[in-house]
Amino acid sequence: MAGENSVRVNKIVLALAAVGAAGLMTACSTGVDLASNASPVSTSASATTTTTTTTTTTVAPTTTTTPPPTTTTTTTVKPTTTTKPKPVGKAPGTPCQATMAACVSKSTGQAWLIYNGVVTYGPVPMMPGKASEPTPVGFFHVEWKDKHHKSSEFNDAPMENSVFFAAGGIAFHEGSLTRPSAGCVHLTLAASAKFYANLDVGDPVQVVA
Repeated sequence: MAGENSVRVNKIVLALAAVGAAGLMTACSTGVDLASNASPVSTSASATTTTTTTTTTTVAPTTTTTPPPTTTTTTTVKPTTTTKPKPVGKAPGTPCQATMAACVSKSTGQAWLIYNGVVTYGPVPMMPGKASEPTPVGFFHVEWKDKHHKSSEFNDAPMENSVFFAAGGIAFHEGSLTRPSAGCVHLTLAASAKFYANLDVGDPVQVVA
């Protein structure tokens, strides 16, 4: 019995030895190092790195050139006007220049209204100033007018339809035709109203001796 047991033990030992060798061979074929008990080397898949190249294209802004505004030239054609020539010489029937608006002749005691060289009113009787206060002779212009003027020098004496044309308060106005004035030109009430209505400030006046 003892001998049989010994033989059986030897067979088991041999069998185990054979199994160990086979295992060792299998381990070598799989690359496992049993002696060092190292973990099998695993081959990692190569990581593929993808590089993305971004191309930035700069587009220059489009510049729109606005054409300058069209210049419109407007030509205004003035209407043709016929300028009436100024009258020359004396107004017919008067001793005064044709360019005057009123005329007075002290020597004849007459007065006229003139427009564009033509007599429009007159002659009408007038009374000039007395010798000590004469009506001045020369060229003048209407300075101002007062329909119901009163003299500040002669106690508020009425001077209806006053048209002042010379310094010192000299005017055409309604007054006596028999008594000389203090320098003014006396006219009838109707004539003074006509002179007042037709003469404007700035109008030329001529008085001759």
